[in-house]
Amino acid sequence: MRVSVIGAGSWGTTVAALLTSNADEVVLWGRRPELAETINRRHENPDYLPGQRLPEAVWATSALSEALEGAEAVVLAVPSHGLRGVLTEARPFFPAEAPLVSLAKGLEEGSLLRMTEVVHDVLGSARNGPVGVLTGPNLAAEVAAGMPTASVVAMAEPDCAAWIQRLFMTGTFRVYTNPDVTGCEIAGVLKNVVAIAAGVAQGLGFGDNARAALITRGMAELTRLGVAVGGNPLTFLGLAGIGDLVVTCTSPLSRNRRVGEALAAGRSLPDILAEMHMVAEGVKSTASVLALAERAGVEMPIAEEVQAVMSGTRTPVEGVAALMLREAKAELHGIRFTP
Repeated sequence: MRVSVIGAGSWGTTVAALLTSNADEVVLWGRRPELAETINRRHENPDYLPGQRLPEAVWATSALSEALEGAEAVVLAVPSHGLRGVLTEARPFFPAEAPLVSLAKGLEEGSLLRMTEVVHDVLGSARNGPVGVLTGPNLAAEVAAGMPTASVVAMAEPDCAAWIQRLFMTGTFRVYTNPDVTGCEIAGVLKNVVAIAAGVAQGLGFGDNARAALITRGMAELTRLGVAVGGNPLTFLGLAGIGDLVVTCTSPLSRNRRVGEALAAGRSLPDILAEMHMVAEGVKSTASVLALAERAGVEMPIAEEVQAVMSGTRTPVEGVAALMLREAKAELHGIRFTP
């Protein structure tokens, strides 16, 4: 079996290595020819996963036609802001029937489309294979090191979801299936925004009580928006929801949490991003999340304060005060359990 992974960042490279447990050959596409050459020569991705030796079954290319030729499954590991461009470039080469799995956790700016919706929008009639998403509490460094975790593959077609489940499953990477693509994708977007807030709280020196309260109220926001746009409320109680939210809010490996910590230290967002080697999806997603929430008529106070702090219209301390002094409400205010 041949599997293509489009995107040679830390998570794409990690997934490529993971897939060799069940695939004979995994082709990893990266835009830069020099990185592809280095991966093939050293069996390592020194830019995004240094020190982690890749299996011999993984090889890299910078040519999309070569990466996609003969693929029986395609994994998209391109950040959300670059997905449309890569899909457009790759459209002539996509296998028509192969299942496609997105790893990106974001909304497209302007259109507010989820990543699987971007796939359908760009590829359209060029293919008719199933499209889904893999998501969960999956920090790349821990997965690459073989530490145990679990994930969810969300796909509407149950037989194909079960096939993708077997393709990804290893002794340390347990995979569940879920037909709720919408809910799983929305959960993946929102947790990054809440993680920036968690980083602010950490950077300001707040304690475990504050972190627990923030995660819980972030979960309420995530559920409100997810259900309003058609997600299953039970999805947000699973790995794609609370599981991913907890790890992204609490782990020092979380890029979004690190952005929040730096904001709390008084640094400007442009300076923070200039030093980051990898994408923090929550930075680009927050404005889109708020636009989607306005369209759906959903309150998102944590996301609003994250955006205000990132834009510089509030200081981190002012953002926290604004949340604490909001009107008193019932705990389940605004949460609907049916779409």
